[in-house]
Amino acid sequence: MKKQVLTFLFSLALAQASFAQSSSVVRDYIARFRDVAIAEMQRTGVPAAITLAQGILETEAGKSDLVQRSNNHFGIKCKSDWKGETVSHDDDARGECFRKYNDPVESYKDHSDFLKNRPNYVSLFKINPADYEGWAYGLKKAGYATNPKYPQILIRLIKEYDLQQYTMMGLNGKPATDAPVVTVASTQSNEAKAGDTMLAKPASVEATYAAAAYIVHNVLPRETLYSIAKKYAVSVEEIMQWNNLPSQDLKVGQQIRINKK
Repeated sequence: MKKQVLTFLFSLALAQASFAQSSSVVRDYIARFRDVAIAEMQRTGVPAAITLAQGILETEAGKSDLVQRSNNHFGIKCKSDWKGETVSHDDDARGECFRKYNDPVESYKDHSDFLKNRPNYVSLFKINPADYEGWAYGLKKAGYATNPKYPQILIRLIKEYDLQQYTMMGLNGKPATDAPVVTVASTQSNEAKAGDTMLAKPASVEATYAAAAYIVHNVLPRETLYSIAKKYAVSVEEIMQWNNLPSQDLKVGQQIRINKK
């Protein structure tokens, strides 16, 4: 029995070490390409969170055979209009033709242009860029991937690695190396939540709001759209429009964008 317990604990330790290593690899990938994703968002409108999640998934966080041989971070196949270099790679079929780039930045730019300029992806750009779930399901509906779980995987990556912050930086015109948008939550003292990354550290929500182009409000228990709207002197309708909300239902921890009037 004791031997069985030791064997189980050893296996658990190996699993935890493997997870930590893979998480570290993903975070290294994010740190390397977050600024590129934000810049492409500002150029074309493709949300940085979606771009990073796709890059992580398609390249196994930069470790896949395809990306090592081609700098192709998004699994884009040659198509009839591709005039650049190519590589052969087994995907849905053996020896399929994939685009090859001189460096990863070219791949990121081509990914943005691929989505922006193809008719089947037009509907994506009608979705609020902050709505990463809408974009994830929209990509699948438009035929980007054959994996039936593609949207759920992207959403999980965005949540697990807090990729939404890079979309919000893009909306605020900030690269990841600069101060991001302010994130606050209501408290009895009206001070910004401890541990949040801020443009500055003013004493009140009002001062924080004045220092940024907009803020991202974290919904607390028992808060409603009405109470949030009243807090920032905006209307419920405006908040719903800014966040593409289908209803007034909120979840604790949900992030709500409040535009500066």
